Amino acid sequence: MSGGQTAAQAMAAAAARLRAAGVDDPARDARVLLAHAARIEAARVTLIAPEELAHDIAERYEQLIALRAIRVPVSHLVGEREFYGRRFKVSGDVLDPRPETETLIEAALAEPFSRVLDLGVGSGCILVTLLAERGEATGLGVDLSEAACLQASANAVLHRVQERAEILQSDWFSNVQGRFDLIVSNPPYIAAGEMEGLSDEVRRHEPQMALTDGGDGLGAYRAIAAHVAGHLEPGGRLLVEIGPTQAAAVGAILAQAGLSDVTVVQDLDGRDRVVCAWLR
Repeated sequence: MSGGQTAAQAMAAAAARLRAAGVDDPARDARVLLAHAARIEAARVTLIAPEELAHDIAERYEQLIALRAIRVPVSHLVGEREFYGRRFKVSGDVLDPRPETETLIEAALAEPFSRVLDLGVGSGCILVTLLAERGEATGLGVDLSEAACLQASANAVLHRVQERAEILQSDWFSNVQGRFDLIVSNPPYIAAGEMEGLSDEVRRHEPQMALTDGGDGLGAYRAIAAHVAGHLEPGGRLLVEIGPTQAAAVGAILAQAGLSDVTVVQDLDGRDRVVCAWLR
């Protein structure tokens, strides 16, 4: 990607380099990163394709492609990720918002709520989205990570829900007071033995504490179940995201905690993704 190359040539060379590095969708990533280097929308890359890349853009692009080749996620390189039609600021301090988590959003929005608690708020994508979609609702998001709390607070400001969103550092319910008619969580659910099977992007660049409990992958659900009844309003709901093989185990944990009407919601790929339970 030296000087003298057109944008199209630089993009083709970058895609070939990413392909050789084993990146899943090299052409898409090469295009997105060129747009970021040139500080334009990705849709405009075609317009600059015949033009020679300016030296400063070529230099930025080289750095971005070098980092992507060692599997730094695109979202970390551009500093944001889209979720439920909104762009969220992200970093290595929080789990990347994922499309399958939109299943939890849809399930939450299927019933009315006025006060929501997000356990393990991370980037804030769940809490902020729910508050943005329900203009009268208020919410609390908690996370053990101070850096995650700062990221969530920034995203609340970005999407103008900061007046209705409180962000608090807490180990699950330890600093939580009061009751909520909706509690949601996308907790760490990957078992320790499954970590090696994750992609380099996830295993090396996302926070371990947001991925795994270091045990069987069910520890977070046990921690949530132990105290959830004390923070749900009667008739309130708990929604938790799960790994696709965990529905039966998580449902049993919640039932043992006194919750009822346990149901499982599948994602768009037909995999078990969300467990819903009520406090009757």
